[in-house]
Amino acid sequence: MALTTPILTAPRSLTSARLRAALPLMLLALWLLAGAPWRPVALPDEGRYGGVAYEMLAGGDALTPTLYGLPYFHKPPLMYWVDMAALQLLGPVPLALRAAPLLGAWLMGLALWIEARARGGTGDARQALVTLAVLPLFYLAAQYANHDMLVAGWISLAIVAVRRALPSRSLAWLCGAWAAMALALLSKGLIGIVLPGLVVLPGLLLQRRWGDLRFALHPLALGVFAAVALPWMLAMQQRFPGFFDYFIVEQHFRRYTEARFNNAQPWWFFLAVLPLATLPLSLRLPAALRRMSVDLWWVFVVVAFFSAPRSKLVGYVLPALVPLALLLAQAWRGRRAARGMAVVSALLCVAAVPAFMHWGKPDDADVGAALRARLAPGDRVLVTGDPFFDLRLQARLTTAPAVLADWDALRSQGGDNWQRELLDAARFDPGHGEQVLWTPARLARERCAAGRLWLVAMPAHALPDAQPVFTGRRATLYALPPPGNCP
Repeated sequence: MALTTPILTAPRSLTSARLRAALPLMLLALWLLAGAPWRPVALPDEGRYGGVAYEMLAGGDALTPTLYGLPYFHKPPLMYWVDMAALQLLGPVPLALRAAPLLGAWLMGLALWIEARARGGTGDARQALVTLAVLPLFYLAAQYANHDMLVAGWISLAIVAVRRALPSRSLAWLCGAWAAMALALLSKGLIGIVLPGLVVLPGLLLQRRWGDLRFALHPLALGVFAAVALPWMLAMQQRFPGFFDYFIVEQHFRRYTEARFNNAQPWWFFLAVLPLATLPLSLRLPAALRRMSVDLWWVFVVVAFFSAPRSKLVGYVLPALVPLALLLAQAWRGRRAARGMAVVSALLCVAAVPAFMHWGKPDDADVGAALRARLAPGDRVLVTGDPFFDLRLQARLTTAPAVLADWDALRSQGGDNWQRELLDAARFDPGHGEQVLWTPARLARERCAAGRLWLVAMPAHALPDAQPVFTGRRATLYALPPPGNCP
């Protein structure tokens, strides 16, 4: 019996040690999940991207992202694939739509944990992870369904992995880094390669580490990247010959360099956003920035890169949060107020969820339920005035609604708005675009066709003879009777 005791206890102790090591990351996942299911779907972003995932799942085409049934190539598909899996598992609920940013936030925590533990051990890693977890920008972005947090998670993991790979010449870490960059590309595009390159390459060049540079471009690692990143893009180019020009040139280079896109902000936008969105722990940011380090370079690269174009959104700066958390954790270490500030920051995160529920804009869940209860085979659905991106998901529509607008006039106006997104999408499938993008003349013909016609609109955009049947928090459901002059 004595001989077998070590054999029996060793695996148990090993399992216990692994569980203790994984506990901080498990707690991070629970912390992020706790507030994610309760807030309504935020419009337009969460409705748009969640709606795309729902359409892909309902339509049975897992490769082509669609918006209102039209090919939608503003962003690559990885977020939609993650959300499709969550929708399949959980159904069309807000938590499922936020699966991708939750995954991205956890990956960011994993990257931070790996980096901090390699530098200072488990204690330092715990402190850094707590610092990251209670930053309001991190917590809220983790529960907001767009592409920013997912790509930030993969970028963070790629930078940390290549830092582990180069000193030890570990091919496993290097392949992991290139795989993470490929997944970052599939999350939001070329920044998945550009940002890790800007963080890592200047140091290699300045220090003339030519051997490390050659190793970083190992053929096997590049092959991993190509195997992960290229198949979807090649498949889309084969199906839609204009894909590369639109996805690479229009949505990357032109959006970065031109001023015609929305969300124009001054150059100093992120210099204000980053400290404000990480209060109160950012109160020690001046002390943190006095220490020259690779972390400071990482923050600088992200902020400088996204400050150059005129178009700026808060979520763009998320890839700076891992190095910022490392800097802040070091700046607060040993301070009496550190624990109290972390508690205050956590309370701010928790309080934000009910605040958004109370003061945030409502989604279209009520109108969607009312429409779903009234739909019959042969009925058609029309929207106008607003995009109502979440309507198909909320109403469980099997086909996309039609969208009423003066599309001929909008084509000549240009701009960067939701109508332009639909016009761009219709370029890839003109036949289906004609079925979805209704002009007033098309509506006049369709009103005489068989089947009931339902309209979802704000009261200000309703047609004169529309009959209201349900008024929701945000919009109204109308019935559109056939006009009296139908043949």
